[in-house]
Amino acid sequence: MQKDVSAIREVLAVAKRLDEKQILNAVEGNISLKRGGLIYVTPSAMNKAFLTEEMIAITDEEGNQIGGNYKATSELRLHVLTYRMRKDIGGIVHAHPPYLTAHAVCGKPVRTRAYPEMMFKYGSFEVAPYGRPGTDDIARGLEPLLARSDVALLENHGAIAVGPDAWEAMNTMEAAEAIAKVLTIAKLVGTEKDLPEEECRQLMAGHVN
Repeated sequence: MQKDVSAIREVLAVAKRLDEKQILNAVEGNISLKRGGLIYVTPSAMNKAFLTEEMIAITDEEGNQIGGNYKATSELRLHVLTYRMRKDIGGIVHAHPPYLTAHAVCGKPVRTRAYPEMMFKYGSFEVAPYGRPGTDDIARGLEPLLARSDVALLENHGAIAVGPDAWEAMNTMEAAEAIAKVLTIAKLVGTEKDLPEEECRQLMAGHVN
């Protein structure tokens, strides 16, 4: 097996960044990168701030571990199945950031008619039906959501973000959590001031005049 050291280092850098941003915690959340027919993924139940190169698990595209000194995350099946959903997915971040996860636990999508950047960039963050963590069921209902978005919530569980590499999946997860935080705080401040109907339509269609 010819491992890609740059792929391992990308996963480590993303893990450290997300730990610092409190999007991951000591035992929850996982990151993977798919490159050259291999999946590089964080290990199970290890603090993401202290990972080293040899701790990153390496699997084939079916999820069979072929490298790394630690067992791959218990959510490996989620990563394996998600990579099959879109050919352009090269990186995945699955995490339990507080504001997105609060919505997931409530089974409530993140939607707004008052925040232009959210509507233009993402539309909404929808919720995939509950599936038991660590099993194939966790990906049940996820594919149609990821067909039209790079972010989805996993009911009673957390969130997932995808991208062409781990860096972009990280950026998307960070942005999604920041938006969910603003909209949650807005509800505490008062009532969202909706934009005019035509403006909402244009934003949701991806057009800004």
